[in-house]
Amino acid sequence: MTRSGFVALAGRPNVGKSTLVNALVGEKVAIVSDRPQTTRRAIRGVRSNGDCQMVLVDLPGVQRPRDTLTERMAQTVRQELDGCDVTLLVLNGEQGVGPGDRFIAQALTGASAVATIAVNKADRLTRAQTIEALGQAVELGVSDDIFPISARTGAGVEALTEHLEAAMPEGPFMFTEGASSDQPRAVLLAELVREAVIRRTFHELPHAVEVVVEEIEWVGGNLGDLVRVRALIWVESESQKGILIGAKGRMIKAIGVAARRELERELGAQVHLDLSVRVRRDWRTDEGSLDRLGIT
Repeated sequence: MTRSGFVALAGRPNVGKSTLVNALVGEKVAIVSDRPQTTRRAIRGVRSNGDCQMVLVDLPGVQRPRDTLTERMAQTVRQELDGCDVTLLVLNGEQGVGPGDRFIAQALTGASAVATIAVNKADRLTRAQTIEALGQAVELGVSDDIFPISARTGAGVEALTEHLEAAMPEGPFMFTEGASSDQPRAVLLAELVREAVIRRTFHELPHAVEVVVEEIEWVGGNLGDLVRVRALIWVESESQKGILIGAKGRMIKAIGVAARRELERELGAQVHLDLSVRVRRDWRTDEGSLDRLGIT
């Protein structure tokens, strides 16, 4: 008999949910940065192991909604938590438990799903600090199943994985063997471009930027040859556009080089990346723009 189910990862922004999903899946399905709002959609990563399949749902970080974008992100979190089999509350062991963690914990205590806690970044803690972080996790009252882990190094992840797999209900696999995510290819490639933008405009633009892949063309029709990818980078003002392009085009060139490297790794082919920067004012509050981006 096979077992399968959904594990929803909840937590404040920047606690390491995306890094943990990538570690559990065994490949990169979610982009990673140190900035809030990096994850804007519910990203599903698939881990199949013998007779067990877990669908890991990387949720946007829980935060107070400030505009239409963050309102939709909060709605996504609520919907995914309602439909999961297990909730995994991820805490930042370095920072300790704060008001945001308590707010999320309160929401989880009323949920029907089984709850587990992962105290992340344990590799950066002393033994005494680890004991303190685990004690704070216990006090949240969410679960007695608490695992100190490092999503970055993999320490403790195996024990957490075994625990989550044991909690999966009986049922057929929801994804075919070998599947790692349900993201459309265009969305995944757009996210990889956005990751390159965020890493190079860390302090200036991360919240104002979105990426849309408009075209993916396999030249010659044979996988492994050449892929042309045309992508638009949205910003909200002319000054932001100037930052992205940079003096004599240096910034957009650096972004293109870094993004192309990630796209080639993902596609397994040489990539010709055509990047354009467009001003789309107030896209974060525009319902039509968010619909087009698939942020529902």
